[in-house]
Amino acid sequence: MQSQRRTTLADVAKAAGTTVPTVSKVLSGRSDVSSETRTRVMRIVTELGYRGRSGRDAPSRGGRSPFVDLVLSGVEGTWANRALSGVEHAAEEAGIDIVVSVARPPDDAWLTRLLARRLRGAVLALVDTTGEQLATLAAARVPIVLLDPLSQPPSTVASVGAANWAGGRAAAEHLLALGHRRLAVLAGHRTHLYSQARIDGFRSAVTQAGLDLPDVRVVHTDWRRARSAEQATALLRDTAPTAVFACSDTIALGVYDAAAALGLRIPDDVSVVGFDDLPEAQWLSPALTTVHQPIAEMGSAAFRMLLRISNDPPHVAPREELATRLVVRGSTAARA
Repeated sequence: MQSQRRTTLADVAKAAGTTVPTVSKVLSGRSDVSSETRTRVMRIVTELGYRGRSGRDAPSRGGRSPFVDLVLSGVEGTWANRALSGVEHAAEEAGIDIVVSVARPPDDAWLTRLLARRLRGAVLALVDTTGEQLATLAAARVPIVLLDPLSQPPSTVASVGAANWAGGRAAAEHLLALGHRRLAVLAGHRTHLYSQARIDGFRSAVTQAGLDLPDVRVVHTDWRRARSAEQATALLRDTAPTAVFACSDTIALGVYDAAAALGLRIPDDVSVVGFDDLPEAQWLSPALTTVHQPIAEMGSAAFRMLLRISNDPPHVAPREELATRLVVRGSTAARA
């Protein structure tokens, strides 16, 4: 039986209505291609499932830079600093230098820069990648690892994350053990994979305890403190929970602000649990009970995984999930 013919650069060029050199320029991050052509080529690459390989029908791997790119969704805050610290530590051990980029959606200029640098590979941390971007990286044969992916990655893409579901469940079990029965959740974006996993884990423990967590007590916000404070104010005022699970420490800061504005005492009037265990968690008064996420270790694990798959590409992309643990401090107390 004859095997199915592989898609070639010529097939991509024909379907995109352009030339093979132009397709090669797109996959090499060249700037002398119009944005319309670049978008069209990336779409065709995705539709045809083209994947670059060695040989004459692919951009050569020769001349690859020895650097690895760490692409972050932003550099503000201690989450990014811890991720960078973990990647840098593993890179130093391996004797490899890193380049740091920032991906600012919806602009995909970071992708063009990454392709143009012809790096050894890239770790993408909290970057909301599209299917077309992932397909373009695969076509250009750039190994990548997603660190804490925002959406479920395809089976062909490697990733490292945290045990978000287990962390959310641990937060609920702690509050339930303290006697809290009227619980609420202040979560991040609905579409973010790790945010939903934390909610699902929290809800599983509440349901197992025979309690209800109605939708009115699960509020979604963004990850900014000010916006979280606005949402938390309405949540605390309108639903009067005795305990709130904030799906990040930054969101928990917003809950603290809202409680202060409403004259509520933490933990006397409302207990608060966060998620991440950033340094800010210990600076609060009272110090924040939170779920520790091993961010630096995740960064190191993602870098080491990238080296493994770049040296010996696997048939199935690896996945790794690092354990979380609850850290109990002063923001939670038994329900009187």
